[in-house]
Amino acid sequence: MSRRFVDQLRDGDNLDDVYLVTDKQLRANRNGNLYLLLELRDRSGGISGRMWNAGDQISRSFDPGDFLHVTGKVQLFQGTLQVIVNTVDRVEPQKVELTDFLPHTEQSVPKLMERLRNYLMRLGNPHLRALAECFMMDDAFVRGFTTCPAGVKLHHAYVGGLLEHVVSMMDAADKLLPLYPGVDRDLLLMGVFLHDAGKTRELTYSRAFGYSDEGQLIGHIPIAVEMLTEMAAKVPELTGEPIPREVMLRLHHMILSHHGELNFGSPKVPMTPEAMLLHLIDLMDTRMHMVMRELKEDRNNPSAWTPYNANLGRRIYKGGALGDLYSEGGGGYD
Repeated sequence: MSRRFVDQLRDGDNLDDVYLVTDKQLRANRNGNLYLLLELRDRSGGISGRMWNAGDQISRSFDPGDFLHVTGKVQLFQGTLQVIVNTVDRVEPQKVELTDFLPHTEQSVPKLMERLRNYLMRLGNPHLRALAECFMMDDAFVRGFTTCPAGVKLHHAYVGGLLEHVVSMMDAADKLLPLYPGVDRDLLLMGVFLHDAGKTRELTYSRAFGYSDEGQLIGHIPIAVEMLTEMAAKVPELTGEPIPREVMLRLHHMILSHHGELNFGSPKVPMTPEAMLLHLIDLMDTRMHMVMRELKEDRNNPSAWTPYNANLGRRIYKGGALGDLYSEGGGGYD
């Protein structure tokens, strides 16, 4: 029997299938009774699960990243689907089809890579073009860059998500640059390419999406700065001279400031035109991806509004003809 993917689940459905558990929390209710709060996922999305009266013994029987055979009941609670879990049993990875569980970009990775290479190989600055070549000749980096998600949950959280996010940002930059002639095109495009490169080492993405020890302890921004410094040292092999200090300074600043605000994790706020535009394009692509995902994946079809999204701080209006298009997978998402 074919599996029921998360995006096929509806209120009242009985659940009896294998899912990837990406989060596990043992909590106590108001009466002090323990229950398990789970995040269950497959390639189509995620759904939260609650297992009442679940003690420490059940909690210790599996870890995030494991596959679980879950039985239970799907119910609508406060506008969002969840699963009331009856039983969980750990399943060995070799017994499941891994492609069923890791979400993947809907776009062609080879075509995305071709677009990325076209942008990078047309850079006019010979030092930046040589720097791009050094990154693209590194097989391990390219493997990670084309596989890594852009995030664990918030945006582009699927295999190939980082590549899709970067190419989308480059497309946006290409269209915005004519409006701001004072912005250096080559610096901006290289900044777009490198701003999240550290996520290839910050995140784990071979089975479940999570954070490496390096990612937890250091984070993708300092990692990207380190990667840039290491790769820049190889540029003289191609150009016969190092990248000018001013160019390196501006590139480092773009990486360090791309989150835009100190309270959003940026060690620095943007202080150059290229850094400011990089931050704004990153924010736009991230937020719009989250909005369009809410509209596309919403399963609360009778409502004109999506459920409240804590990260966006709002619900998204679906009503009228556009709502019909979004519920059918249209509305210009692709």
